[in-house]
Amino acid sequence: MRILVADDDRTLCENIAKILHVDLYAVDTAFNGTEAKDLLDYYTYDLLVLDWMMPGVSGIEVCQYARNKGFEGGILMLTAKDATENIIEGLDAGADDYIVKPFKMEELRARVRAVLRRKNKIVEEEIIVGSLKLHKNKRTVDIDNFEVNLTKNEFLLLEYLIENKGQVLTHEQVLEYVWDIDDNANTNTLAALVRLVRKKIDIEDEPSYIQSVRGLGYKLRGN
Repeated sequence: MRILVADDDRTLCENIAKILHVDLYAVDTAFNGTEAKDLLDYYTYDLLVLDWMMPGVSGIEVCQYARNKGFEGGILMLTAKDATENIIEGLDAGADDYIVKPFKMEELRARVRAVLRRKNKIVEEEIIVGSLKLHKNKRTVDIDNFEVNLTKNEFLLLEYLIENKGQVLTHEQVLEYVWDIDDNANTNTLAALVRLVRKKIDIEDEPSYIQSVRGLGYKLRGN
C-alpha cells in the first residue's frame, strides 16, 4: 500500500515516513500543500496523512482537493486543534480520522491501520480464491462447495488473508486483527492457528494457500 505524508515540519514528516516504512508501506513525503497536490496528480495512494496547518495550501484544502478529484482512499489529519468545531470541519472536508499533536507514533500507526482496514474492506458477499469460497455474510468457507468447519479465529485469519490476497501481512497486523488485546496472543499462538487452518483448507500435493514469509508474516497465494 502507498501512503502520502504531508507536513511542513520536515523532521516530523520524515520520522512518520520512517515508521511507516517499518510497517512495509511505500511512503512519499511532501513538505507543503502544493507539493502534496502535485503528488496526488501523478500517483495513486491508499492513504493520505495530512497536517492541518501547512502554510499556503492547508491540509484541509488538500483533503478537499483529493475528494473533489475522486480520491476514495483514507485520509488521516494531523492537527493541534481538538475543539469540536475543528474536528467537524475536518470530517466534513472528507477526512476519515484525525490525531491531535503531540502524539505517540504507536497511536499514529494504530490509526493508520484502522483507516486502511475500513477503506479496503472488500464488500463482495462471496470471495473466490482457487477452490476456496469465503461467504462474508454467513461467515463460512467452502472448498469445492463443501463447507469447512472453522472456529471464529480460524475464519478471521482466513478472511483477513483473503481480503488482502497476495499482500504480505505482518505478524503484528494479523495478531491485531484476529485477537483482542487482552488475549495476550503472540507469534507462537498465530503459528499454531495457521497450522490448524492449513490442515483444514490445503489440498494434498498442492502448495499451501497460506504462505509464510520468513521474518515478516504471511500471505495468501494468488490463485
